[in-house]
Amino acid sequence: MKLLIVTGLSGAGKSLAVNALEDIGFFCIDNIPAEILPKFIEFSEQSENQIDKLAIVLDIRGAKSSAAINDTLKQLREKKIETKILFLDARDDVLERRYKETRRRHPISLASNVSTSEAIERERKILAPLFEKADYKIDTSLLSTSKLKDRVVSLFVDRSSDAMSLTIMSFGFKYGQPNEADIVFDVRCLPNPFYIPELKSKTGLDSEVSDYVMQFDEAKGLLKRMEELIGYSLPLYVKEGKSQLTIAVGCTGGKHRSITFALLLAEYCKNLGYKPVIEHRDVQRFSI
Repeated sequence: MKLLIVTGLSGAGKSLAVNALEDIGFFCIDNIPAEILPKFIEFSEQSENQIDKLAIVLDIRGAKSSAAINDTLKQLREKKIETKILFLDARDDVLERRYKETRRRHPISLASNVSTSEAIERERKILAPLFEKADYKIDTSLLSTSKLKDRVVSLFVDRSSDAMSLTIMSFGFKYGQPNEADIVFDVRCLPNPFYIPELKSKTGLDSEVSDYVMQFDEAKGLLKRMEELIGYSLPLYVKEGKSQLTIAVGCTGGKHRSITFALLLAEYCKNLGYKPVIEHRDVQRFSI
C-alpha cells in the first residue's frame, strides 16, 4: 500500500486536493485522529479488499499537538509503511480573507475562542513536523480552483517513470515571490517589452515578445548560465531523493521576460529527459 498524508493549514484547499486525488484513483479518508492512523493502516493492509493508493487527511482536527504528529510519523516508519506527505499552505492574510468570505470559523477559534490570526499561528506550530517532512508543498495563495486541481493531478499521474516531479513557473515580483519555489531566477535585469507599445499587451507566449527578449546578448548569456546550473543540479536533487522541485523565473509583472525564460528552460529540461509542468502564475493579471 502507498500512503499519502494530505495535510496543511485550514482553508488552504485540502478538500479540493482530496477531490482531485479521488478523481485519479486514490481512496481518500478525511479527518482521522493521528493516534489511530498507524493501526488503521495495519488493519487496511490485512483487509481482503486491498487498497493500492490511500490518501488520508491528517490536520489540526485530528492532531492536537506536534508530539502526537511526531509519534504517528515514527510509528509509520517503524512499520515500514511507504508514506509521502502533501502539505497545502497559503499566506496568513489569504487564509484570514477566505474565512471572512465563507463566514466560517477556524477549528482552533471554535475550540479556544481566539482570533483567526492567533489560530493560524498556533496551527502552523502544531503542523511544523509535517511541513518539515513534506515531500510535496503547494502554496495555494494565488492558485485558482482549477489550477490547484491541475497541480495536484500533475504530481501523481503518469509519474511512475519520472525520478522527480518538476514544475517550472513564471511569476511577477510585484505580486510576491512563490513560497514553494526551490530555485528562483530573476530576469528583471533584461530590457522590458512592457515599454514597447506594440508588445505591451502581449505576453511571452507570443513569438514577438520572446524574439524581442532573446535578441539581446545579455539574455542569451543569462539563459546559458541558467541552463548550466539546472543541468548540473537536477541530477543531484534526484540523487538526494527529492520528490518535487519548483523552478521559478520572475520579472516585474510576470507576463513577458519571465514567461519567455520559463518556456525556454522547460524545453531545455525536456531535452534532458524530464517532464516539467509549466505554470504561468500571473499571466492573466491586469497590468497598468
